[in-house]
Amino acid sequence: MYRGFKLFLVITTLATALAGCSVNPVTGETEFSLVSAEQEVALGSANYGPSQQSQGGRYYIDPDLQLYIREVGNKLAAVSDRPGLPYEFVVLNNSTPNAWALPGGKIAVNRGLLLHLEDESELASVLGHEIVHAAARHSAAQMTRSTFIGIGATALGAVGSNYGLGETGSQMAQMGAAAWMAKYGRDDELEADYYGIDYLAKAGYDPYGAVKVQQTFVKLSEGRQQDFISGMFASHPPSQERVDANRLKAASLPKGVTNRNRYQQKIAHLIRDKPAYDAEAAAIKALNAKDTATALAQLDKAIKIQPNESSFWELRGHTWEMKKNATNAEKAFTTAIQKNPDLFSTYLYRGLVRFDLNNKAGAKADLQKSYKLLPTPPASYYLGEIALESGDKQTATRYFQTAAQGNDELAKKAQGRLAVLELATSPHKYIVSKTYVGDDGYLRIVVQNNSPVTVTSVKLQLAEMANAYMVESSSSLNGPQELAPGQKATIKTRIGPFKEAAEASRYRAKVVSVQVPE
Repeated sequence: MYRGFKLFLVITTLATALAGCSVNPVTGETEFSLVSAEQEVALGSANYGPSQQSQGGRYYIDPDLQLYIREVGNKLAAVSDRPGLPYEFVVLNNSTPNAWALPGGKIAVNRGLLLHLEDESELASVLGHEIVHAAARHSAAQMTRSTFIGIGATALGAVGSNYGLGETGSQMAQMGAAAWMAKYGRDDELEADYYGIDYLAKAGYDPYGAVKVQQTFVKLSEGRQQDFISGMFASHPPSQERVDANRLKAASLPKGVTNRNRYQQKIAHLIRDKPAYDAEAAAIKALNAKDTATALAQLDKAIKIQPNESSFWELRGHTWEMKKNATNAEKAFTTAIQKNPDLFSTYLYRGLVRFDLNNKAGAKADLQKSYKLLPTPPASYYLGEIALESGDKQTATRYFQTAAQGNDELAKKAQGRLAVLELATSPHKYIVSKTYVGDDGYLRIVVQNNSPVTVTSVKLQLAEMANAYMVESSSSLNGPQELAPGQKATIKTRIGPFKEAAEASRYRAKVVSVQVPE
């Protein structure tokens, strides 16, 4: 019991030391938060652009729609509990029905969601809901909970092990943490609904817009509509509970406007283009089945309806790539860039095609542009290859370090490139060594290759320490002639014999050079 209680005290002490008190600007309740309001705004601002890039970029076909969403959003933000936040509202060029808010009031709604709404009060309900997430500092609360869950799960796992539960104890702690997060997620959603309806009424909208939105979502969830499952339902799970709560709240507020005709006029362009995006979806399905002929036919249909949509041309580029026609793929990606010069993906894919076509100058320009808009592992890796080919090992190392994060094939290739570069300057990072006293009393050195490549001509430096910080003497040793990835080798020295195995701690071995075969 004592050890478990001691861990509880550690958690409590950490909570007291780390957490600061803050007042929820919407509910007025006192809450713990590890994230200041200023940090929230900075986080939102820093991630707003990359988040848009990674989800299709801004919808640009109908600029008036962006102005309209901004107008409605600002109207709601003005009556919120934090009207001074630097709110921004954008429509993303994404067919998945979804909306989201980053800390500090950075809000986005996908064009795919707008087609499922009927009037301006429903749009205001969606935006008001996201405004509450920002105003009530839900992101800060989630980050704070995640921090303490990490601390708590580690400690509870240790307690479970102490009482003989082993891995089961840790798993139970993790399950408890997941349930806690899910509970608070539902509470945040209900809170965003409740206060979002207040914002609706204050801005003059019909509060029943929030009821209609949830009714629509529940109906769609019952039909298990796939795009909703991967979008809105994943982050905003609907329920009859939310419909009932919204109806009860709306009944207590005055009626307002719905502006149905205005809303339908504003999304008229989206309605006209819907068959084009449906054809794009059919093209994607065909490409997943490796049916390039159908994909091109569907894209021809989409482009005939809306020739200015960049994503259709980008998808044509992927189709030509699948057909092994790099020249046509490059042309299609170039057209996509001309249609929308502000999206990372078209530069990335044209850069990769140009790299394969041995147009390294063109590839470098495209990949750098893509990387500036949104750093990605593929851009990092191929920029590293281009830098390495030009002899700029320092730049290549930086790019490979970024691309090496992860477990996919590209990350493994980057790890290999990085290892070769770093083995030349810091071989000890990959080729590790340790001293010990053998059964005969003499000092031995174990050398292990933790790099993904084979090395040869391993050389070490063996130092005898006067103390923990001062070298008394050192000497050079030849190590294994060849060491494959993961392979170990033992070097026997003439140092000894020692009476105590602990005497090996006076010696430090370090790999100072290796060769990497071409």
